[in-house]
Amino acid sequence: MQKFIITAQGEFKYGDVRLHKHLLGSHDICIGGGFYEFDCIGHRLLLSGQSYDFGPPRWHYIDTLKMPQELQGLTPYYEDEELSRLVQISYLP
Repeated sequence: MQKFIITAQGEFKYGDVRLHKHLLGSHDICIGGGFYEFDCIGHRLLLSGQSYDFGPPRWHYIDTLKMPQELQGLTPYYEDEELSRLVQISYLP
């Protein structure tokens, strides 16, 4: 399934995995996650739900969400709210 997590360092990690914990690196601490899908027509990244392993994303725990460079150009939304209203967004090189 298409899942994402947020690490305590503010990193956005995503992938097609069975369990959210499969997205974690060896030293990562997860502060929530959920599911994602791409809206290519609307140029949006749609995030929703919550991780069965770690609960909903806790946006208020981070100052800046660090997203992978390949997602630049998509506007991320969580539960129909533009994510930039909840947290600052930067893109990793």
